[in-house]
Amino acid sequence: MKSTLLSRPDLDFLLFDWLRIEELTRRGRFAEHSRETFSDTLDLCQQLATRYFAPHNKKSDAHEPTFDGTKVTIIGEVKEALAACADAELIGMAMDYDLGGAQLPATVAQAGFAWLFAANVSTAGYPMLTMANANLLAKFGSEEQLAAFVKPMLAGRFFGTMCLSETQAGSSLADITTRAEPRADGTFRLFGSKMWISGGEHELTENIVHLVLAKIPGGPAGTKGISLFIVPKYLVNPDGTLGERNDVVLAGLNHKMGYRGITNTVLNFGEGGHRPGGESGAVGYLVGEQHRGLTYMFHMMNEARLGVGMGAIALGYTGYLKSLDHARDRPQGRPVTAKDPATPQIPIVEHADVKRMLLAQKSYVEGALALALYCARLVDISHTAESDQELEQATALLDILTPIAKSWPSQWCLAANDLAIQVHGGYGYTREYDVEQHYRDNRLNPIHEGTHGIQSLDLLGRKVVQRDGASLAALHRVMTDTITAARRAGAESADLADRLDAAIQRLVDVTAGMFAAGDIDAAMANSAIYLEVFGHVVIAWMWLEQLLAVADRSGDFYDGKRQAARYFFRYELPRTGPQLDLLESLDRTTIQMRPEWF
Repeated sequence: MKSTLLSRPDLDFLLFDWLRIEELTRRGRFAEHSRETFSDTLDLCQQLATRYFAPHNKKSDAHEPTFDGTKVTIIGEVKEALAACADAELIGMAMDYDLGGAQLPATVAQAGFAWLFAANVSTAGYPMLTMANANLLAKFGSEEQLAAFVKPMLAGRFFGTMCLSETQAGSSLADITTRAEPRADGTFRLFGSKMWISGGEHELTENIVHLVLAKIPGGPAGTKGISLFIVPKYLVNPDGTLGERNDVVLAGLNHKMGYRGITNTVLNFGEGGHRPGGESGAVGYLVGEQHRGLTYMFHMMNEARLGVGMGAIALGYTGYLKSLDHARDRPQGRPVTAKDPATPQIPIVEHADVKRMLLAQKSYVEGALALALYCARLVDISHTAESDQELEQATALLDILTPIAKSWPSQWCLAANDLAIQVHGGYGYTREYDVEQHYRDNRLNPIHEGTHGIQSLDLLGRKVVQRDGASLAALHRVMTDTITAARRAGAESADLADRLDAAIQRLVDVTAGMFAAGDIDAAMANSAIYLEVFGHVVIAWMWLEQLLAVADRSGDFYDGKRQAARYFFRYELPRTGPQLDLLESLDRTTIQMRPEWF
């Protein structure tokens, strides 16, 4: 029976036929792995997702965590699923052997974790944040910090969080006020409050490792004065046992429209709820150097952005598969040319407009999945680069594609969920069917880890122009390589290559013109539209890449790929024309709007 979580044939095609991830085993880091270990990992993730994560997805949505002022209560199935995940050693699957990880490629880890996201994105959020937390500390933490916090996280004994936002600051991290006061023993005492902290309080594990942004008194103003601290829920003794409770206190839970199964918290640090050693303040341990906290945190934030993108894809993908199943099983109506009401009804999958909605979903989710896995492969290349040139290219591509890989799926795989509801008709917006929850869950992802506006400012204001446009130039080169190969393939591939080439060239020309005009305010005012255009061009490239990988192979799977590529190029890529016209005009309508006119 086919899964309605994800398509294993699609994953296998993308990983083995298109990305050829077996080639990664030629690199020293992955030399002990093989196609067999990669496939076994995917099998394991699918089994865990199906057995432990999916069954309580609706229950954890209906019975979200509660807080009685003392303790958080979470349904028992969440802990059971997370224990199974830890027992299978999935939390550390991409981490180094010497930390207790399996040292699998990030590409395989991302593909495997997509099963958990599709099955239950809320429960999967706990290990996702823990993995990102552990990766940051593995890169910037001390040996003592690795032993005390990272190894227990990979074993599933501790979970991790990231604590950035504050009520008065939101995404403007320059305005955070949480302070860290140094102590003679080298530790710090933290005072302040953090908002929107997923996984911030629970009793699912022995301990919670908070990574907290704070300012040391006397440091530089703004973001240059931010440092990063480990603030555990329980202190850890030198022998690894747990010590006394740290002064991190849950002030309350946030109640969201989606992701209801994971605690989302307001945390207070140093307010006297617990006083380690009798002294006020939450005990924190500096990560790396003072005032470099935001640089370190971006390592976790960028990983989390790719994780949010994959979560959005998985939710869009499972919604697509469920709406496809419904369309095949639901009889309604007759062909438009059938005049006899006595003739049998046909499954709605036979109606042209339903096919349109299913094709749109397929083109969004399969195109976005290709992009997410492509970015994961760039992570693997950057970790194992065999030359400075290879490292430079992988880094440049990952830099410019990260805001796309986060935001495009968050917008368009959400659109897929919207279409999945529409395909279900009246059933779609009832709680008895899964697709309404998938939409609610996915609606959070355009906000998670930075809104579209934040990602678009990052793309247009930084990534496109950094190092004199080196990242955009690198992306243009690899896209041109694809176009050249498609033209050599001839026939339909050559036609789509010409369309993509025209879109890319127009995007590059408009980008140059926006900055050449010298009106930075106007250029940045429509950065969100720029992000959408850029994303559509990138996904068109992903579809041309898949079309080349399909080649002349026959069968329903490959014919479906061809048709989805045609759909994206004919229905979606043309959207970019009017948007590029608007960007080129440097329209100032939004800038000129006055608050009192609303």
